[in-house]
Amino acid sequence: MDQSSTSLHDVIEERHVEIALPDGCILAARIWRPADAAPVPGILEYLPYRKGDGTLARDAVRAPYIAARGYAYVRVDLRGTGESEGLMVDEYTAQELQDGCDIIAWIAAQDWCDGNVGMVGISWGGFNGLQIAALQPPALKAVVSIASTDDRYADDVHYMGGTMVVDQISWASNMFAINTLPPDPDLVGGKWREMWMQRLQGSGLWLKNWLEHQRRDAFWKHGSVCEDISRIQVPVYAVSGWADGYCRSVFRLMETLQGPKKGLVGPWAHKYPHIGVPGPAIDWAAEELRWWDQWLKGIDTGIMDEPQLRLYLQDHAEPASYYAHRDGRWIEEPSWPSPNVDRVAFGLGADGSLGTDGGPNGKLRIQSPLGTGIAGGKWCSYAKPGDQPVDQRRDDAGSLVFQTAPLEAPLDIAGDANLELTFSVDRPVAQVAARLVDVAPDGAATRVSYGLLNLTHRDSHETPEALVPGELYTATVPFKHVAQTFRAGHRVRLALSTSYFPIAWPAPEPVELTVDTSKTRLVLPVRRATDDPQPRDLGTPKGAAPMEAETLSPAHADWVVSESLATGETRITITDDEGRVRIADNGMTSGAVGVETYSFNGTDWRSFRGHVVWNLEMSRGDWRMTSRTETEMTATTTHFVVKARMVAKEGDQIAHEESWDCEIPRDLG
Repeated sequence: MDQSSTSLHDVIEERHVEIALPDGCILAARIWRPADAAPVPGILEYLPYRKGDGTLARDAVRAPYIAARGYAYVRVDLRGTGESEGLMVDEYTAQELQDGCDIIAWIAAQDWCDGNVGMVGISWGGFNGLQIAALQPPALKAVVSIASTDDRYADDVHYMGGTMVVDQISWASNMFAINTLPPDPDLVGGKWREMWMQRLQGSGLWLKNWLEHQRRDAFWKHGSVCEDISRIQVPVYAVSGWADGYCRSVFRLMETLQGPKKGLVGPWAHKYPHIGVPGPAIDWAAEELRWWDQWLKGIDTGIMDEPQLRLYLQDHAEPASYYAHRDGRWIEEPSWPSPNVDRVAFGLGADGSLGTDGGPNGKLRIQSPLGTGIAGGKWCSYAKPGDQPVDQRRDDAGSLVFQTAPLEAPLDIAGDANLELTFSVDRPVAQVAARLVDVAPDGAATRVSYGLLNLTHRDSHETPEALVPGELYTATVPFKHVAQTFRAGHRVRLALSTSYFPIAWPAPEPVELTVDTSKTRLVLPVRRATDDPQPRDLGTPKGAAPMEAETLSPAHADWVVSESLATGETRITITDDEGRVRIADNGMTSGAVGVETYSFNGTDWRSFRGHVVWNLEMSRGDWRMTSRTETEMTATTTHFVVKARMVAKEGDQIAHEESWDCEIPRDLG
């Protein structure tokens, strides 16, 4: 039988398969595989987001399409999630990774598998794919890792440049809610309530765990494959998007992985490329199958004959909080660092100029107002209205601004800009936010990239040191990678601020930053034009038929900034209503509504507050559960203060409720 991805097979779907691990714990899987008797390679996607409802809409389009082309697609819920037994107490635990190795061995031993297994996943599944590859399970032959990282401290939802990312509160609150969900009683039977209570009572408050590790210690080194990248010996395809929080890791992996590797970065937010927004989305299934055919079936698809890295070079876009599409074109680089990219230094002038010839020397001071950052969107965009940066002129008003004269010719950049900063401050703990901005002739300012640095981490994320007020220091602020065209007639702007809320949690006290322009420069990765042919067309998305479901209430997202001139309060309210849906194949109805609120009052540096509430529900027939989780974070100059509460109900009766009230010392942050 022809096993290439051009041959179509009838597909068997097994909605609930129980996998017994060596320690007796049972994990739950959903499997799509060819009906033919001949064994095929297996592809594992290993997540905590519930195979029976949470990811089913996505899986239903991907998995049977890939299975029909000669693969067994195995979607497994992590221990303590979905219908899997046990308890999940944090991300990427040693237990999770060992379970992954055991699952791979189980897949390889099935009579429908030919012994070759790949791992694929976005975000969590991209992380653990790399981490499990580093453990070298024998049957694992290749990995596709999307929107992930090799370094859990440098590039995850927790810290950026040693500065606490406010998305950490958002994400911890989301997982706090997800951990309240029970297994499906129809699938696991009478033990569902015992499994549920174990989760409710034992999952813990993850935000507290993460805040107790504010520097790059052993907690974050665990699962950071960059600690010994040589452990990954299988081929890796790394993928991300410019609007995603995780694009930097693709470039590091292309630079450091020692085996076969490919990289792809589109204009997308935190999405699979076939549902990538901003568009253009691509026929990711075809690209992924070329990878699996190459490494799991031994078919030469030509994928490794193409340039190592493909990037979407974005054109200018008017500032907006949401883009359905970004204009631009695909480019390719033979390797990373690329021979097509030169690092060009732009000097800062005391007159606000920015240019390759430098400018007048001087020392400029800035103490940014509390509202600097409101135009910044989220650290990681999910392609929801409001979560990308809007016009930067408001934030620029609270920043030091340097900009070029109007460009005489288009300027392309591809890679990571850096700010080489010489500075002093008036407080022992300080941060800087640096933004790269495209300024149109009419003055509209679109953020292209940015970087954050906790200045106590200027020399090390493992051993930060307090600053001596008035002393002169140097530091390098790394920016997110991006590929972008600045049009002729536009200006390149650099904006520096001492705060960037609500992307970054502010320093303990207001800080005045002094910049020595004579010793500070912005380094841009300028890409030279090439005569390379147009890259191969990546096509338009294809997949299986969508999941059958009834929409009972539509999804809705909103992002509102409100300011009271009477009280001085500024409030950012982010609504994520996922709607209510009844799934046809199991009759389950589910819904989720989250509201995040970030606020401060006037000039009161102690007033910063994050508050997140999630309300979840699941029901079928007479059975119904609901949960409400609430997380609040504030801070003093010396401590982070976290209060949280969880109430879970079966019907109208409280099944479990619990509260947390804790203070975590600030560690130079």
